[in-house]
Amino acid sequence: MPKITVLPHPTICPNGAEFEAPEGANLARSLIANGVNIDHACEFSCACTTCHCYITKGFDSLPPAEDAEEDLLDEAWALQNNSRLTCQTKVGSEDIAVEIPKYSRNHARENG
Repeated sequence: MPKITVLPHPTICPNGAEFEAPEGANLARSLIANGVNIDHACEFSCACTTCHCYITKGFDSLPPAEDAEEDLLDEAWALQNNSRLTCQTKVGSEDIAVEIPKYSRNHARENG
């Protein structure tokens, strides 16, 4: 199974995290299941950008973003070439590293 490495984030994951997830698993759900409580204000429906992240390793191993995700990413805080919405990202066949941005556009933070 691919290894997911989450880089430290001051409030969501201060010590970082490492875990395995099966290929094809939803990245947001995998993060939450492993104690990384990433924001998800729209409950994984691709209607916001609160679960925005950067894939700093293994980006090209992920299935490409669909049009709905691409359209929403344009609204994400500090968009980069390696940005993805975790709710729309399926784990690929290779290890990845995930960086959670310092800020999101979330106005009402969800809990796990």
